[in-house]
Amino acid sequence: MTQASKDQICALLKGIETGDPAAVAVVNEAKYIQHNPQTHEGSEGLAALFKRLSKTSPSVNIVRVFADGDYVYAHTEYDFGKPNVGFEVFRFEDGFAVEHWDNIQRRLGPNETGRTMVDGAIEAIDLDRTAANREIVRSFVNDVLIDGQTAQLNRFLDREQMIEHHPRIEDGLLARANANTQSDAKIRYDRMHRILAEGDFVLSVCEGTIDGAPSSLYDLYRVADGKLVEHWDTVEVIPPRAEWKNDNGKF
Repeated sequence: MTQASKDQICALLKGIETGDPAAVAVVNEAKYIQHNPQTHEGSEGLAALFKRLSKTSPSVNIVRVFADGDYVYAHTEYDFGKPNVGFEVFRFEDGFAVEHWDNIQRRLGPNETGRTMVDGAIEAIDLDRTAANREIVRSFVNDVLIDGQTAQLNRFLDREQMIEHHPRIEDGLLARANANTQSDAKIRYDRMHRILAEGDFVLSVCEGTIDGAPSSLYDLYRVADGKLVEHWDTVEVIPPRAEWKNDNGKF
């Protein structure tokens, strides 16, 4: 993906503020697959959504945006009458967006270390390490989050540098270890659907449960010198199938 594709997605997301239907011109309506269960299929569904949201005087801030092959993924702040944080993922084909996934939750925090859900490093570096960093995160998600091998945390996390943006977890390896074993909200990772990387920023998209409710779990990691050194996330409970406005599924 080129910088132009990143810019197109930023323009699309900013279109939520104005409700301008031209903002969805980057979308190929004939092929568009929408995975947000609360949004109708196609660019027509997006245009209607933007028009509705614009009436709430929304604000959209794209904090960071990255690309991986045919995918563009963005970390965003929204305010539609209440503050939210989200990840947006778009797949491109022939220069147009043809598929979309997202994961949005209420903005909480700051955490006890004083960090918010969106502050921290922004620009991707170490582009030559993209493939290696992708595999580090893939192993961490599979071994620690899905298989529950918390004894492997030292293998993946930097004890001194772990910067945590989760609203209920503070910095450090010990805090992350405790979160994996003693979280108030019982979060279970069952399956990894997708992993996207640009340089030192790697996004994992997983399916699991929160207190037994089917949920989507998005985690963004920054990797340095072979270790995970910074983490952001959003969690979203998937609505019941009867409430979906399309048939594509969350993932």
